[in-house]
Amino acid sequence: MSLGLCGNFSGLSGLGVAVRVLFWYCDHFNWTPAMKTLEDAPAAVAAENDCCVVAFVHIEPADAESGSSAETKLVKNAKWLARKWDVKRIILHSFTHLGENKAQPQQARELLQRSHTRLTDAGYEVTQTPYGYFLDLAIKAPGHPLARVYKQF
Repeated sequence: MSLGLCGNFSGLSGLGVAVRVLFWYCDHFNWTPAMKTLEDAPAAVAAENDCCVVAFVHIEPADAESGSSAETKLVKNAKWLARKWDVKRIILHSFTHLGENKAQPQQARELLQRSHTRLTDAGYEVTQTPYGYFLDLAIKAPGHPLARVYKQF
């Protein structure tokens, strides 16, 4: 069964839990840097992306601690949803608006980078939105139950 412009649905088995993350499947997910929020953030550029799973990730202090399962759960669930939509493109987006507590910026960046590396090693094309910026977003997502999936550990 086709789910939209770019992906195919392959069933519901394998649901798991993950870090506090809102996943979106997007036909288009584009951004333009709007406001720098961290002084040490490198220069950022706009990007356009098609047929991708976007993970809006809220990293809390406990998620960033050594031995936390947050990284593994984030990777596992991103891969799961990408398989459901039959896509290889995953975007990691730091989104500190899904909870009250948030990890220190360096800890959050490190967890996202480790997740990025693991997903790349698994054969996915991974991009991270510019860290330390508010972004203007343009999102086109289908109206399907698996187009927006929220998970928390």
